[in-house]
Amino acid sequence: MIPPYDSVTVRTVAKILIPLIQVFALYVVFHGAKSPGGGFQGGAILGASLILARLTAGPGVSVHYLPGTSALRLGAVGVLIYGVVGLLSLFGGAAFLDYSALPLPGAHEDELHAIGIEAVEVGVAVAVACVMLSIFDDLAPTERPYRQGR
Repeated sequence: MIPPYDSVTVRTVAKILIPLIQVFALYVVFHGAKSPGGGFQGGAILGASLILARLTAGPGVSVHYLPGTSALRLGAVGVLIYGVVGLLSLFGGAAFLDYSALPLPGAHEDELHAIGIEAVEVGVAVAVACVMLSIFDDLAPTERPYRQGR
């Protein structure tokens, strides 16, 4: 794991920006059906905020909340969400990811479509963010190759 960047300014700005970036990522995910964006774009933004937390907060803080092995497992859960929504529509007698056939009693076709697409968007976002974080953790050196405190 990369040690935290030793700068009060960088850490302070990151502490302010990370939650804002994550809220924007959620906005992009949940408005993907109606506007540009979606699960992949929102997941990439969310993954970038998690990587920023890893770079600035250091291993003691950021890895505590989401270790690399948990990130990969959570990414698999995102793929599972995507697959389950597709299989539910198959079991409903329609094509894969045909949201109008989701077996949710009492919901109209428009509601089923909205629920299905949001579930898929969340699954894709979780998978993309966690895989990005896992790749970063695998590629990050354990020690900083340059001198700190320039």
